[in-house]
Amino acid sequence: MSAPPLGFQRVKVIALSVTDPERANRFYRETLALPPAYEGEEKVGYLLGQTILMLKDNWYAPPTATPNPRITIATDHAPDTEAALRARAVTISDPVQAFDDFYVGSFMDSEGNKLWFCSAV
Repeated sequence: MSAPPLGFQRVKVIALSVTDPERANRFYRETLALPPAYEGEEKVGYLLGQTILMLKDNWYAPPTATPNPRITIATDHAPDTEAALRARAVTISDPVQAFDDFYVGSFMDSEGNKLWFCSAV
């Protein structure tokens, strides 16, 4: 019996920790001239092609020269992706939850890195 497809599509979000959100937003908006990214009506960061760069205020660790950013992968349907990952004995670190109009969950890779995945509800 083959494992169900995971439905991975692309890297959707990279979240970077920042210590000064106003300065960081000015840098990405004015210095790099990146266009804003929206989820519905809410501005959530900046676009890098189809990937959203989110700036998180000292989110989980201070910024570093050797970053360990949060990576979120877009999927067809996050609850199905979670089920498929569980079927492959992958550790689910954050079960899928609904937030407004999207689902988010996370899993651990073989090296202990947490990878997030999401889809529309």
